Amino acid sequence: MYSYVHNTEIRVRYGETDQMGYCYYGFYAQYFEVGRVEAIRNLGMSYKSLEDEGIMLPVADFSVKYISPAYYDDLLTIKTHIKEINGARIYFEYELSNDKGKLIAKATTTLVFVTKATMRPIQAPLNFLGLIQPFEDAK
Repeated sequence: MYSYVHNTEIRVRYGETDQMGYCYYGFYAQYFEVGRVEAIRNLGMSYKSLEDEGIMLPVADFSVKYISPAYYDDLLTIKTHIKEINGARIYFEYELSNDKGKLIAKATTTLVFVTKATMRPIQAPLNFLGLIQPFEDAK
């Protein structure tokens, strides 16, 4: 288990809304992806650097609970928590809230470290584990 949490802000753009001004639910997955990418970048590693090393991180599982709508021009905070790394799998939890602090949605994703050449699962890279290790909870 890890205590690493990173916050990223994103604004709901006009093209992401329906006629009522509500953010279309399909865009939430993209918001969580932005949070995930920026959380990893903040640790000191980018998705691009992983890909340059021949490692991909496809999503194996995605679950979301919609709580309240987001609206056009809302400034949203994506709180991304790297919860666990177990072998080839990395588990994320997210909370999406607006600038008034209202919880909009919660989500989880599971990603799998795979080699680009074969798309077969591999252990999390040692350089990544070294970056997240300071956030490992005492057992």
